[in-house]
Amino acid sequence: MSESNSAERGNRDEEQVPGAKVIAQALKTQGVKYMFGVVGIPVTEIAFAAQELGIRYVGMRNEQAVDICAEELGNNVRPAVTLLGDINAVTKQLLEQFDRTPWQYPPESKWWKTLREKMKSNEAVTKELASKNSLPMNYFTVFYHVQEQLPKDCFVVSEGANTMDIGRTVLQNYLPRHRLDAGTFGTMGVGLGFAIAAAVVAKDRNPGQRVICVEGDSAFGFSGLEVETICRYNLPIVLLVVNNNGIYQGFNADTWKEMLKFGDATFVAPPLSLLPNAHYEQVMTAFGGNGYFVQTPEELQKCLSQSLADTTKPSLINIMIEPQATRKPQEFHWLTRSNI
Repeated sequence: MSESNSAERGNRDEEQVPGAKVIAQALKTQGVKYMFGVVGIPVTEIAFAAQELGIRYVGMRNEQAVDICAEELGNNVRPAVTLLGDINAVTKQLLEQFDRTPWQYPPESKWWKTLREKMKSNEAVTKELASKNSLPMNYFTVFYHVQEQLPKDCFVVSEGANTMDIGRTVLQNYLPRHRLDAGTFGTMGVGLGFAIAAAVVAKDRNPGQRVICVEGDSAFGFSGLEVETICRYNLPIVLLVVNNNGIYQGFNADTWKEMLKFGDATFVAPPLSLLPNAHYEQVMTAFGGNGYFVQTPEELQKCLSQSLADTTKPSLINIMIEPQATRKPQEFHWLTRSNI
């Protein structure tokens, strides 16, 4: 390869293409002409990118529902409009109607203005949380430093409650089909399986490509012994366990000890709490991989850099964060509140 071609390729590799744009381009390539979605992060960014490429985007709200079973309509939220029927048939009818009467929500409307302002506000809050230097770290600080080192072509696997939800907004994938997580209903236990499948494909088709699997400490417990599978096949996976000593929230070691003075753990320990400062990295070292226990941003940066540089064996980085750390306050319950 000539020096000019090499330099040109290097410049292209350094370009950061937003994940939303990559997704939109992939949809365009597949011949997609219409998109339907509930507006919100990260759907909004994808919608903007899709519209720029000529894909018609229909922003839905949580007040409408389509279901083939009438009894299911309104179970999650009270709808203003319901459509009873097979979703394929209903969608086809909607598209035909849009063809007859083309319409687009005015881009300079109050709704769009409010939405853009909200996006800026969310971005500012996220940056503020990520910039905090207090110890233990919070989720946003951890993900900020992880994002800085993520290879552009890596697979991002994410599993957990707060871990997955926050990770979706901070950890960026730059290529289509390179993000795998538990999906809408948050099914637990799928993370390591997804990572193993992605790593087998990567090892076969693109040696050197990495899989970054980000797990909450609770989520890791569902299938943590698949670390043995990872080591048995020597798969190129870097596991990050974001450890807050609990399911959603936990306690630090001192609080845990004080709590046990009041009685047996089965009586006094909240069901969502887990054993403080569990050394999950030792699960990896038990099977021959690299294990790291980190408590500061500097330790995280160093250990992640070492893990990404070592392509000879998998790694697990156990990242301690503030036990009471959580997401920024949520304004909407979406589909999590039932009207039954």
